[in-house]
Amino acid sequence: MDKSEGCCSVQLIDGDGIYNVSGIDHFIKDVKLADCGLSYAVVSIMGPQSSGKSTLLNHLFGTNFMEMDAFKGRSQTTKGIWLARCAGIEPCTLVMDLEGTDGRERGEDDTAFEKQSALFALAISDIVLINMWCHDIGREQAANKPLLKTVFQVMMRLFSPRKTTMLFVIRDKTRTPLENLEPVLREDIQKIWDSVPKPEAHKETPLSDFFNVEVVALSSYEEKEEQFKEQIASLRQRFMHSIAPGGLAGDRRGVIPASGFAFSADQIWRVIKENKDLDLPAHKVMVATVRCEEIANEKFAHFITNEDWRRLDEEVQAGPVSNFGKRLTTILGSCLSEYDGEATFFDEGVRSSKRQQLEEKLLQLVNPAFQDVLGHIRWGMLEKFKASFDKALGIGEGFSSASQDWFKACMTQFDEECAGAIIEQANWDTSKVRDKLVRDIEAHISSVRTSKLSELTSLYESKVHEALSEPVEALLEGANDETWTTVKKLHRRETESAVSGLSSALAGFDMEEETRDRMVKSLQDYSRGVIETKAKEEAGRVLMRMKERFATIFSHDSDSMPRVWTGKEDLRAITKSARSASLKLLSVMAVIRLGDEPDNIEKTLNVALLDSTKNEASKKSITTSDPLASSTWDEIPSSRTLITPVQCKSIWRQFKTETEYTVTQAISAQEANRRGNNWLPPPWAILALIVLGFNEFMTLLRNPLYLGVIFVAFLLAKALWTQLDIPGEFRNGALPGLISISAKFVPTVMNLIKNLAAQGEAPPAANPENRRSSNNTSSSENQPDHKSSSKED
Repeated sequence: MDKSEGCCSVQLIDGDGIYNVSGIDHFIKDVKLADCGLSYAVVSIMGPQSSGKSTLLNHLFGTNFMEMDAFKGRSQTTKGIWLARCAGIEPCTLVMDLEGTDGRERGEDDTAFEKQSALFALAISDIVLINMWCHDIGREQAANKPLLKTVFQVMMRLFSPRKTTMLFVIRDKTRTPLENLEPVLREDIQKIWDSVPKPEAHKETPLSDFFNVEVVALSSYEEKEEQFKEQIASLRQRFMHSIAPGGLAGDRRGVIPASGFAFSADQIWRVIKENKDLDLPAHKVMVATVRCEEIANEKFAHFITNEDWRRLDEEVQAGPVSNFGKRLTTILGSCLSEYDGEATFFDEGVRSSKRQQLEEKLLQLVNPAFQDVLGHIRWGMLEKFKASFDKALGIGEGFSSASQDWFKACMTQFDEECAGAIIEQANWDTSKVRDKLVRDIEAHISSVRTSKLSELTSLYESKVHEALSEPVEALLEGANDETWTTVKKLHRRETESAVSGLSSALAGFDMEEETRDRMVKSLQDYSRGVIETKAKEEAGRVLMRMKERFATIFSHDSDSMPRVWTGKEDLRAITKSARSASLKLLSVMAVIRLGDEPDNIEKTLNVALLDSTKNEASKKSITTSDPLASSTWDEIPSSRTLITPVQCKSIWRQFKTETEYTVTQAISAQEANRRGNNWLPPPWAILALIVLGFNEFMTLLRNPLYLGVIFVAFLLAKALWTQLDIPGEFRNGALPGLISISAKFVPTVMNLIKNLAAQGEAPPAANPENRRSSNNTSSSENQPDHKSSSKED
């Protein structure tokens, strides 16, 4: 690449037809062609070898193309195609200096490169300069004739008219006026155009559809240099703003944006080298496709490394982000605007398509962050609803109103925050996340409702259990004719109270009537179940309760004092009363009586178990059946049955067996009491003792010593009688009394002897008053014993 002040040039294609890719890329960067957009023009020059093309370009555009040194002889100077930027001409103008035609270096038959370079120049140039000698105008075999034929032939291969300005520069103008030269030149051009073979599509196409023909004449540079430079300066002004309407450039229908110039030129030369027909509209689309895709990829890669996007993505990963949609919209908008700025001059269809693809890739890249933002919003709203809802319930707000109010508030805030997360470039739908939040909130409401209802149910069940359990147990324990009536009243009162409280509590829940009725029914069933459970427990202890009741009634009188079996009590009546009361307990516990249906269980049990007369009659009658020989009670369902008839009979049998001993003990106590009260012998025995013992009695009267011994023996016997409590010992029977007295006899005698010895060893009182006081004390201490002895007697 060659650089000089204000100009920069590069060999675009060398003499062997090799395209200089790296050179053109550096050239475009140096001249900043990519920034020009569509504001640039391409000028090329064709003409015979050594016709002064490079000299003309250098003077006209301020370029630095190599010029022929006339002193070294006429030879080929420009090889291949050179490209340079014009100095001092706006807009940016690129000039291509083509290798001269009809050169002896390539030979007569090697015209392939001439045609290829001509087609290349026509494909990318807006203005084509045809450099020709003035003296060749009007000649049939002039040097410009083959050149024009070449230009017209290759133009046909473009297959679409592209109106290019063809400026004929007549060099070394003679005295013949230009007004006379131009018609001749145009006539020659038209003849050549008519003679060139054309494809069917352009058989009748006029020359004017392909070219704007302009003619200019210049004086000889060698003979009239000053005049040549003045004419050059005038011509140079025509290239100023050449692309403006009415300017020297053509219609520019196929112009390629400056950023795609290098790629377009490379592709055009490649197609030409492969000897393929060049379709400029299709080529324009192809260049636009490649360049727009390159720009899109470049912008996408730049977006990935964009600091603002990376910072925003990191914030999203860390937690909720405010103004996400606005910030991301700005970042995406900046990226897409940069694409639009660089791709604005390419084909609109391709540009829009690639922009849409870029936008889709960008949206696909940022969508996970958007979903994360929605997830943060959803989670935050769910947590807010939970906290607010629980707080509202904690201060006593109704369940239904609290759930509805906070549901609406949280969903409204969710919609607002989602709207703030939406980006302008995308039409993303947040309904799925919204639906999930709705499901999550509804699930939480359902869970809390279930928990609260369970708590309410447990609370009122606990109240019912506390109100019924112990009172029912106490009532069943003291079973009587009014027991079940009292239980029913208690059940009805407590159940109604609990149902009323539960119904009031459920009023705050927005629930269906059927569900509310089901919960109330469940509480009523639970209340009944408490009584039934307690009744079953008591039924399992009925035998123990019957024995306790029997023992209480049998062993205590009407004043609840323990009975002393003196032998005067009506033991049969007491036993019957106690058994009747126990049977009453059995009849009460036989079935559950929470309804108003009457039953004859008590009568059946009395007849079958207590009425002995009827039992004896039934035993004598073969045809009479046992009313208790059944597993069910008449007209009583099994669900209400606690003790079946057969079980009642078995329990009664066991009851009688286990209470028989108590009755027997009472009978024995009565008999012992009777024997204890009849300790004197019969009168006839007393009379016989007096008659038969008269002699012994008289002996005692005659000898007072015997009386003293008898008196001492009496006192000892009396003392032993009192100490051993002989009447009390024999109260429980003769044999137990004898055993007990025999065990206590020796210790009691030893105790009496010790007491007597202790009394004998006591010192006598010196003072008569003390003795008197001591005697009084002794007498007072012994007084209760005498009273006790007399009482025992």
